[in-house]
Amino acid sequence: MTCYDRRDLGLLLLRLGTGGVLTAHGSQKLFGWFGGGGIAGTGQFMDSIGYAPGKVSATAAGLAETGGGLLLALGLATPAAGAAAAGAMAGAAAVHAPNGFFNQEGGFEYAASLGLTAAGLAVTGAGRLSLDHLLGHAADRSWMVPAAFAATAAATAVAVGARGRRLRKAREGQQGVLFE
Repeated sequence: MTCYDRRDLGLLLLRLGTGGVLTAHGSQKLFGWFGGGGIAGTGQFMDSIGYAPGKVSATAAGLAETGGGLLLALGLATPAAGAAAAGAMAGAAAVHAPNGFFNQEGGFEYAASLGLTAAGLAVTGAGRLSLDHLLGHAADRSWMVPAAFAATAAATAVAVGARGRRLRKAREGQQGVLFE
């Protein structure tokens, strides 16, 4: 008989809570569930905040949140799941950063909390109450942690960097109009 300790229970609770929230948010983007805009509505929003093309950005964010969240909740492929979710939250944090830290002011607090929790789970692992453990950690090898974070960091840097360039161009264009 296997005995689980409180760390395993704690990791399960973190995975279920964080994974559930991420899955719900991603489902808003992908399917329009829970009052979300679906791909079309979220795509329009993504375009409006500089993540273009909007539908591609909505799909990528939705898949990272829904897929990453589901996999975190199950404790399956935890390094990739946590890194993907953390990358999506880094993209969200970039949108909210100009508003400061606190969520009540529109800041990045919420996105940062979800992203850091997902990243922590990716590094720590899912624990013994997980599919990773049940499957002998076939999708949770030690080398997967740095590989997943490197891939996610590169993709996030490209997406956030491109958004920043679009926003700067838009501001420069507006300034040009103001001074003509």
